[in-house]
Amino acid sequence: MRIVHTLADLRQHLLPFRHPAVVPTMGNLHAGHLALVRAAKPLGDVTVATIFVNRLQFGPKEDFDSYPRTLQADCTQLEAAGCDLLFAPSEAELYPQPQTFTLQPDPALAGILEGHFRPGFFTGVCTVVLKLLACTQARSALFGKKDYQQLLIIRHMVRQFAMPVEILGQDTHREADGLAMSSRNGYLSVAERAQAALLARTLAQCAQAVRAGNTAFDVLENQALQTLRDAGWMPDYVAIRRQSDLQAARADAPLVVLGAARLGTTRLIDNLEI
Repeated sequence: MRIVHTLADLRQHLLPFRHPAVVPTMGNLHAGHLALVRAAKPLGDVTVATIFVNRLQFGPKEDFDSYPRTLQADCTQLEAAGCDLLFAPSEAELYPQPQTFTLQPDPALAGILEGHFRPGFFTGVCTVVLKLLACTQARSALFGKKDYQQLLIIRHMVRQFAMPVEILGQDTHREADGLAMSSRNGYLSVAERAQAALLARTLAQCAQAVRAGNTAFDVLENQALQTLRDAGWMPDYVAIRRQSDLQAARADAPLVVLGAARLGTTRLIDNLEI
């Protein structure tokens, strides 16, 4: 696996290839990231991963400075997973001047759920993803479904800008107890980790009720929120929405239940398609 840190080197190494398959990440990799790399292998003529902790998507009180940076371990895992090329730029390389041009996603999709609780988050995500897709000349790009809203927004972005890249979503990888794998799980204390799977179980109960024919979506959401509060969590939302656009649920449409909640100081998100 080749490791490059500059755009000039990236472009030089990509010259022989016509169909890069790209996995953008912020590093501190887990099995879910590596599954994306393995899934990317048959989709292109070179498999590219990127590692970049993107300041633009962190709020002023969020964990940009403390976000885990584990480049050496990440490189070892990526090589074992079959990655061909890693692009790991510095902030000065990717943003050589202040990024005054940013991408503003549709607020109907980006201003709800995660976008409501993390203002500006999806502007930062879209700006860096657009830039990374352009830098890597991606023709396929893979993202995990754990960040369900992010995946939808990136798909809409690529479609509206007529970009020649296919955006593919991969199912969420989970620990044995059901907890969605996340780089932020490492923030959990031992006691918190023991109860962290409650979010997944609570969303699964909502999904099961909907599959059984319960269309009292507001009631189910409120019950789920109370379950989390009773266990000491601080939930931001539990929402049953349409898979296509995350708007209000209808019984005749494919649905997804999404949730975000703090356990101690760690904010966890998850979702289940119904």
